[in-house]
Amino acid sequence: MTNDITFRISTTRFDEDYAPSASSRITTNFANLARGEHRQQNLRNALAMIDRRMNELVGDDADRYRVELDIVSAELRFDDDAGDDREFPLLEVLDIHVVDTVTGERHQGIVGNNFSSYLRDYDFSVLLPAANGEGKPFTLPEGFGILHGKLFEHFLDSEAYRERYTQSPVVCISVSTSREYHRTGVEHPVLGFEYEQDSFSLTDEYFGKMGLQVRYFMPQGSVAPLAFYFRGDLLADYTDLQLAGTVATMETFQKIYRPEIYNAHEPAGEVYRPTLAHDDFTRTNIAYDREERSRLGITQGRYTEEHFVKPHRAVLDAWLVADALPTR
Repeated sequence: MTNDITFRISTTRFDEDYAPSASSRITTNFANLARGEHRQQNLRNALAMIDRRMNELVGDDADRYRVELDIVSAELRFDDDAGDDREFPLLEVLDIHVVDTVTGERHQGIVGNNFSSYLRDYDFSVLLPAANGEGKPFTLPEGFGILHGKLFEHFLDSEAYRERYTQSPVVCISVSTSREYHRTGVEHPVLGFEYEQDSFSLTDEYFGKMGLQVRYFMPQGSVAPLAFYFRGDLLADYTDLQLAGTVATMETFQKIYRPEIYNAHEPAGEVYRPTLAHDDFTRTNIAYDREERSRLGITQGRYTEEHFVKPHRAVLDAWLVADALPTR
């Protein structure tokens, strides 16, 4: 049954000339920056922020390191004959390379970082609201996130992924505004102070169904912790240079999209509760429409329902059953 679903990977350079492809979610961090009349300046400013932060994290004041980013697009393909819906853009992540401008060396960074998924839009913007109508107590739809998680793990175990990447991905996003975080005694030279949450958020649980565990760190020079989702051992599996590339990239995105948290004037203390109602912060000079992003999440979720879930319901259900059966 697993032969019914295969993957094809393509890459696109993310630089000041980047333009989103027709299959890219327009609410994705990097795609959102590349829209409107100020698109090129947005991109140029964001890339400069990433490089500047990279050099801060490794303690180099001479702008020795430059970060290169590639968008990794994974397309899912069905073997059954489904016409125009036989292929679907499953997810997009970022692949990082760190260039040493002194030696000319180009170091492999971490793949993952940003995570974009139409199917996640469907789960959170279509399924979840439908199960929690007005007046209903909060409940999760049956099997919520299971299909998304199984497809993600199947992708990581696929030949398409393994022939390109030798390490597991790390996804880095904002901490949840619905949770409280407490500083532990752990400190890392790049990731900084570790925090623990009071309980798992819905996002934590969703990534858990993708086979990813979570740790929270506030990097050196940052004002709020980031959430890192990973397989394996976050601190042992990646070099400090690789981790610095991820922090520089994803903290920059969060400063743009959630300046109330990541561009606040006061750093998080021993106990931290992030909030978007905070007013003691500085906005970046990069344009971003957060309300539009929320609206478009619903549109993208319905698109997924029409072109992915409904046309392949029988195949997907059978695939999930086959995946759950014990192997001999």
